[in-house]
Amino acid sequence: MTELAPAYAAVRARLGLVVALVVTAALGWVWAAREMQGMDAGPWTSLGSVGWFLGIWVVMMAAMMFPSVAPTIALYTRVTKEASPLAPWLFAGGYLLSWAGAGLVAYLVGVGAAAVFGDTLSWDHAGGAVAAATLFVAAAYEVTPLKNVCLSKCRSPLGALLGSWRGGRTGALRMGARNGAWCVGCCWALMASLFALGVMSVTWMALVAVIIAVEKTLPWRRGLTYATAALLLGLGVFLAIAPHALPGLTIPSGQLMMKG
Repeated sequence: MTELAPAYAAVRARLGLVVALVVTAALGWVWAAREMQGMDAGPWTSLGSVGWFLGIWVVMMAAMMFPSVAPTIALYTRVTKEASPLAPWLFAGGYLLSWAGAGLVAYLVGVGAAAVFGDTLSWDHAGGAVAAATLFVAAAYEVTPLKNVCLSKCRSPLGALLGSWRGGRTGALRMGARNGAWCVGCCWALMASLFALGVMSVTWMALVAVIIAVEKTLPWRRGLTYATAALLLGLGVFLAIAPHALPGLTIPSGQLMMKG
């Protein structure tokens, strides 16, 4: 029995880590719901200042992604030889760092588009069509080979972890960032859909989070991505021809697309 004690302790530690990540995600949901209350202006909601947006974006990513990435981080703690209890949290930090980079790119693209095109991209002009087109592009990406490759890395991370192993605390951060980059490649189109539906909407945020979790965890990989593509296509059609009939959608009042 004494020989099994270390193994049981390791299992308890990994279970505790998963619980801690899920609790962190739950706190992120509570904070996001409180901070974003009354801020949903529909598609292309104003993003505010870059510092404020990145702050709330990172919390959103922790809330949305930690439940589905928790098994990967637990797997990392199982195969790592690091004794430091900080290693899994550095891995999680690297994962969020990749998503912070993606959020910065989205912010720059949105604010740049608003500066270049101005009122042309307001909802009363081309904003609705751009939102619908974004959903159509996201639907198409769901059935591409690149989506399949990135999703495979997210669903079966052991080979990716062992093939790019880095030791030490810096290695934990780098490996987390690498895993996050695969996740960005897998989910960027779904995040673009979130902007097109209302990035400050907890309802749409929850829908995208559920889609991501389902795609990463349930066994019917290609069937799920085709179902996601059909859902995004349907939402795009609603946005294009009957946005007022789409439940949960806030119709913008003509503001500039993603004005900073």
